[in-house]
Amino acid sequence: MKLHELSIEAKPAKRRRGRGIAAGLGKTSGRGTKGQNSRTGGGVKLGFEGGQTKFSMRLPKNRGFKAKNPTNYQIVTTDQLAKIGKVSVGVDDFVAAGMARKNQKIKLLFASTPEKKYTVSVDAASQKAITAVEKAGGKVVLPEKKPVATKQAQTSTQESKTAKN
Repeated sequence: MKLHELSIEAKPAKRRRGRGIAAGLGKTSGRGTKGQNSRTGGGVKLGFEGGQTKFSMRLPKNRGFKAKNPTNYQIVTTDQLAKIGKVSVGVDDFVAAGMARKNQKIKLLFASTPEKKYTVSVDAASQKAITAVEKAGGKVVLPEKKPVATKQAQTSTQESKTAKN
């Protein structure tokens, strides 16, 4: 885009309300005569439907919850293992084959039992996919889970330290 290609349109002048009959929006300033909406600060609050139960309250409440930091996985199925052409398959191989994006977690899901013996290294896998790969003689390598620190575990370690002293 170049400067001469820009379409320059004049901005219409702001309407000056309440400046006499000749202005077109004089006297009542386009608000009509009398009523709640003609008054200063008039009008109803957002969502008000004249006393009828408002729409937001007629809808059912949302059940359950949504995780604040959900783990989104790139999905790879067991039948896609044959397309890579390697026996030992890792995250980099899936990215190179275009089955997953870089720097994303990968989850292996079951589609069909693989014919070959595969060693698959992924971030997560379904139980059915793990059993299918192991049934074919291969194995699924998952990263070790870090122990989650809970308040109860922290207090018990602090108590044991104070007991030793």
